[in-house]
Amino acid sequence: MRAADNWKDYELIDASDGLRLERWGKVVLVRPDPQVLWKTEHHTDLWEKAHAVYHRSSSGGGSWEQRRPVPEKWKIAYGDLSLIVSPTGFKHTGVFPEQGVNWDYYRQVIAQANRPVRVLNLFGYTGGATLACAAAGASVCHVDASKGMVAWGKDNAQASGLGDKPIRWIVDDCAKFVAREQRRGSFYEGIIMDPPSYGRGPGGEVWKLEECIDGLIEQCAAVLSEKPLFFAVNSYTAGISPSVMQYILQERIVPRFGGHVTCDEIGLPVTSTGGVLPCGSTAIWSAT
Repeated sequence: MRAADNWKDYELIDASDGLRLERWGKVVLVRPDPQVLWKTEHHTDLWEKAHAVYHRSSSGGGSWEQRRPVPEKWKIAYGDLSLIVSPTGFKHTGVFPEQGVNWDYYRQVIAQANRPVRVLNLFGYTGGATLACAAAGASVCHVDASKGMVAWGKDNAQASGLGDKPIRWIVDDCAKFVAREQRRGSFYEGIIMDPPSYGRGPGGEVWKLEECIDGLIEQCAAVLSEKPLFFAVNSYTAGISPSVMQYILQERIVPRFGGHVTCDEIGLPVTSTGGVLPCGSTAIWSAT
């Protein structure tokens, strides 16, 4: 497992009984996590001192119980990046901190390429990966079906001092956008994909990962340049082995470009126990 252990403004303090105890800057939140199957004793009294706790609703979604004042939004830093945190009605905060380990990888590969690099970030959410690539010198095309998430990403770029970098912010269905890029003859040295298990595009397009992921990866292979660097696919879908994404990349990318594919769980270190909480997986094709 690769752990995102370079954070200073985020900390997974403890985890027990289906819940995470997390510090986001100076704000402490409690959120549910289905991976936390153990029911161990709490290792800190911060559980009782948390600013807010997210409660799931039996009818879907949920709500935050504020126990201490919580700002509507605030900033945290990851290295030289500034990311805006804001608790949403779906328990998320706008940042997936476990992705920090992938952001570090993208930056390293781009910086070492010593040539112009174009990156396509699909299902780009609030832009953490986009900003990491742009900060390393890449030009980035960020695509997400949610207008609100794309706007949030733009705000993160401004907060990080990257507002003038070559980033295209696109609100669109990812599969339709890639098809148009193929017709236009647009090519990329790097592709990042963070697909949901289920979703809808801005025009009502239905996305089901099990049915769509192989076709989309095949589409994306057609917009890789002659000398691509990497292709990363994140997966959070329960019930699908991480090795599935590795297998698809192996079949769709390696025969044409060579290179190799790896797949690892990614996770977050738990301060109170020294363990690591698994938070999904990433399969990466690399040219070297």
